[in-house]
Amino acid sequence: MANARKAVSFHVTGLDTRYVIYVDVPEPAPTAAEPWITVLCLDGDDQFDAMRKARKAVAGEHALPPLLLVGIGYGASYTKPGNRRARDYTPVAIPEETGAGGAEAFLEFLTGSVWPEIERRYPVHATLRGIAGYSLGGLFALHALFKPRPFFNRVLAASPSIWWGERAILNTVTTIQTEGVVLPARLFLSVGLKDSQSMTGDLGLLERELAERPVGGLEVRSARFPGRSHFNAISVSFRTGLAELFAPAKPGAGVDDI
Repeated sequence: MANARKAVSFHVTGLDTRYVIYVDVPEPAPTAAEPWITVLCLDGDDQFDAMRKARKAVAGEHALPPLLLVGIGYGASYTKPGNRRARDYTPVAIPEETGAGGAEAFLEFLTGSVWPEIERRYPVHATLRGIAGYSLGGLFALHALFKPRPFFNRVLAASPSIWWGERAILNTVTTIQTEGVVLPARLFLSVGLKDSQSMTGDLGLLERELAERPVGGLEVRSARFPGRSHFNAISVSFRTGLAELFAPAKPGAGVDDI
């Protein structure tokens, strides 16, 4: 399942934005018995290549099922005109960032417009759906997961920006716990140990909350990366996360065991 084929791209328009969709198909070709599990990668302009390399590395070490990688971007890198990650990935508005707080609208766009287009073009798995994000993208991945009926059930939230909006995502988690929502999903959390105290400490808060008041059906896996900061933990986060989320737990296991 090496990255032998060149990634392709197309566009989907919504939210007054022309999004670039990057796609890298796995090998071998899909069969009726084994369609591709799709992983939607946030920050596609900047992080999609890292995800492709991570899939290749993990596939060389584990019996990884075919993963269709789909990156969503803006045709513009971080902080450049046209990049709307601060709007799309954030669950609440804050005074310091004009236009933030559009995560719910973006989630509806992903599930209602982008995903149907992927299904139209590729043979995707009907029930296993992955999403992967780093930093603000990790925050959005958490936002997408903690819903009464989450669309994504394999969630990679690396170095998530839990601090956003006075840790508003933790309030969302509390609501899910209080309402007794069952989430049949797997969550991977990670952070570099040389990241800021805010990032490492906030992730610890989330992990403790989920450990002390477990959400029914939710399997949580975590990792810490010594010597890694916020700026150099992307690759190892993606490699470890893909293995934890999608590699079968035992030799010979199939997709149903993931």
